[in-house]
Amino acid sequence: MSDLFEAAGVGGGASEGGTRPLADRLRPTSVAEVVGQDHLVGPDGVLTRMLEGRSLGSLILWGPPGTGKTTVARLLASATDLHFEQISAIFSGVADLKKVFEQARARRRGGGSTLLFVDEIHRFNRAQQDSFLPVMEDGTVTLVGATTENPSFELNAALLSRARVLVFRPLDGEAVGRLLTRAEEVEGKPLPLTDEARLALVNMADGDGRASLTLAEEVWRAARPGEVFDVAGLAEVVQRRAPIYDKSEDGHYNLISALHKSVRGSDPDAALYYLARMLDAGESPLFLARRIVRMAIEDVGNADPQALVVANAAKDAFDFLGSPEGELALAQAIVYVATAPKSNAVYSAYKAAMRLAKEAGSLTPPKHILNAPTKLMKREGYGSGYRYDHDEPDAFSGQNYFPEALGRQSLYHPVERGFEREIKKRMDYWARLRAERGES
Repeated sequence: MSDLFEAAGVGGGASEGGTRPLADRLRPTSVAEVVGQDHLVGPDGVLTRMLEGRSLGSLILWGPPGTGKTTVARLLASATDLHFEQISAIFSGVADLKKVFEQARARRRGGGSTLLFVDEIHRFNRAQQDSFLPVMEDGTVTLVGATTENPSFELNAALLSRARVLVFRPLDGEAVGRLLTRAEEVEGKPLPLTDEARLALVNMADGDGRASLTLAEEVWRAARPGEVFDVAGLAEVVQRRAPIYDKSEDGHYNLISALHKSVRGSDPDAALYYLARMLDAGESPLFLARRIVRMAIEDVGNADPQALVVANAAKDAFDFLGSPEGELALAQAIVYVATAPKSNAVYSAYKAAMRLAKEAGSLTPPKHILNAPTKLMKREGYGSGYRYDHDEPDAFSGQNYFPEALGRQSLYHPVERGFEREIKKRMDYWARLRAERGES
């Protein structure tokens, strides 16, 4: 759906009437009035420099909702005297694109130029995205696409090579505060909120300028004469806007990455924070339980074998207790894994073993460790020379078990941390025995 408003600044005024949505009345009238994107529209911003040179190329505007993408596209067209044409990838198909392109060509023949704004451009399939290439290359349109998804994953390489990606950031608290202050000026009255409630409203907006103004309108509508809401009252009035988090999109992958890296970095506080963020946003606790099990395997391994036991136990505890009590088991597991000694030695050894298996092919194991169930196999030397380790000194023969064409390989290298320190001692001891017995 096309954004009604994505960022506000100092444009608009009360004279425009109070029947239009507040976000629309506060729409900026110039790029310089857009708030929260100083890296783009500030004195030395990318867009500021483009407009100074009156040279605008095709752009992809990437950022979360309510950060100014649609508004900036409109303002760019106005500042460069381009005809503004807008379509949404959600509601448009091939026929719509052909019509827009033909209109742009006709406009060009008449001496005009077109800025084609495509909202949710990542929704177009590969063939539809490719259809933009000819009209971009011959100058029929200047394409400005908006997307909330990572362009690297969602847009064709050919399209990306012809457009510059500009990143729109979530509005920080100061920028949202400026929007609320301007809203109060336009409405001619203060928001009926305590200082703490005002800060809570800023946080509820989640960096979305349009959402902050929508929330402000809800507060004004709900307030009785003289009433001032505290934090609890605000939450009751607006029913608390859900955190921005789509389990199939960037927000999901960003948070699970942050959770995993916090655990790997042995920071239980950060790990708990991201675990709480994901649970609060509605992530499946069993998905998180599976990820914790993976962390125990990949990042702790044999440095603390108990980590895998704890992670699996947390999954079982959640199955047994359900929500919300079961989430505490996940919190216990995430703290245990985060504070456990770390080793990826098994993970690295496994990858090395897979590479070796693929590269070396189907080599036959040495004959001395092959079974010989038939006389023919015995005559061929199967099983000949095998030494039963339990009959050997220290219950260790030190024989080679790799294919003869490979020879002995070293894949697993335990670290000097946690329980792997003990494993390393054993492996070093066995290496000395092999050397002494001439088996190395």
